[in-house]
Amino acid sequence: MPSLAAAGAALFIAPAYAGGIDEEKMELVREIHARIVATHEAATDEAMEAYSGEIGKGDVAYGMVPVPGGEFVLGSPEDEAGRRDDEGPRRPVTVSSFWMGEHPVTWNEFELFMYPDRYDGTDDQTVDAVSRPTPPYVDMTFGMGRDGYPAISMTHQAAARYCQWLSARTGRFYRLPTEAEWEYAARAGTDTPYVFGDDPGDLDDFAWYAGNSEYSTQPVGHKAPNPWGLYDMHGNVWEWTLDRYDPEGYVHLDEDHNRDPWAKPDAEYPRVVRGGSWSDPADRLRSAARRASSPDWKMLDPQLPQSVWYHTNAHWLGFRIVRPLEIPTPEEMYEYWNR
Repeated sequence: MPSLAAAGAALFIAPAYAGGIDEEKMELVREIHARIVATHEAATDEAMEAYSGEIGKGDVAYGMVPVPGGEFVLGSPEDEAGRRDDEGPRRPVTVSSFWMGEHPVTWNEFELFMYPDRYDGTDDQTVDAVSRPTPPYVDMTFGMGRDGYPAISMTHQAAARYCQWLSARTGRFYRLPTEAEWEYAARAGTDTPYVFGDDPGDLDDFAWYAGNSEYSTQPVGHKAPNPWGLYDMHGNVWEWTLDRYDPEGYVHLDEDHNRDPWAKPDAEYPRVVRGGSWSDPADRLRSAARRASSPDWKMLDPQLPQSVWYHTNAHWLGFRIVRPLEIPTPEEMYEYWNR
């Protein structure tokens, strides 16, 4: 039986935890960093505005929403209905300003990265040097929808590599959100289980979940946004973050304020996904709900080693991008994209 993804691991950038920095790949990061610095338009917290960008010859657009920096309490209170032990202990956190994708990355966007010859030839050596997924053997939408639907079933590395590719393509730095950034953006200044309050009966207005999705992904942006203009933070697809998953929650954080925390992974699994999905009950869509990634998510891939690009069992898994206000150093970029 053939693998669902063609072999291509040799083209993939080795994660930082697997053996340190690959100097050849670091040189590519430096080229991308120089491109970003050369085209950078300085902004302040007060002047941050929503913007859209275009990628591909088909004028595929993506939208970015400003998220003002601030403080919040990460995690859920012990008396919150549906709470799990890994959502505490609660910790005060300070988050710097960033932009976040207004909705999860769609197939319209992700397939420009997946299929460069079919959609997106660029003749740009820096862009083309970024490793991309090998073509899958099956329809990765699994019949759930393509145009305007969230891209699904990618590995953490594939999501990170998309961020690197988009950064090279646009001259703006993109990465996955940290877990703290994700929850801060999802809450949008609220402290209730859901951004709209306590009553899961109101979820239909804001989210696709097991109660209304007809057990399929749904087009992005068709439910109400949160107060900061972000769509589908509750439901539709779980979303990758940068953080490793700790079943003991936030014990690694100090009890005092933490600025921009990131629990850096030291292994491929487990990592944190957030937000719940079309297949989940209401309590898994709470702003504080977490889930750990697992190698079981690619159980149906018989290739040995299994694909570095696809989680063929995770039909409810996607991601969205962020852009910090401050440009990281090349070394920081490398770690964000390769950890």
